[in-house]
Amino acid sequence: MARFVTIGYGDQAGYERTDPAVRDEAHAHDARMLEAGALAGIAGSPVQVRNHDAAGVSVSKGSFMTAALPVAGFGIIEAASLEEAIELVARTPCAVAQGVVEVWPLLDTPPHD
Repeated sequence: MARFVTIGYGDQAGYERTDPAVRDEAHAHDARMLEAGALAGIAGSPVQVRNHDAAGVSVSKGSFMTAALPVAGFGIIEAASLEEAIELVARTPCAVAQGVVEVWPLLDTPPHD
């Protein structure tokens, strides 16, 4: 099984425009994914961390990347393929409630000498 990082984007207005029955099924789907071992959480306020040339840490509030919709949450899921990962996230709240979910394959880190 491969691992995938998921990033859900969405806002309250899109969520509220979505049929409550569709939202309820999406939340039930999330619950089933969590029971099956997925890790997921709601996005809090980010900070940016820098330590250029290991010369000292600087931290600033706010996100580095920007998007049309706010980040709503993150997840780590396992699936046999990218296609299966897409099928899994296509029924999550962000995907069905007028948002979007990115799926990033989590590649193994190569060993360093």
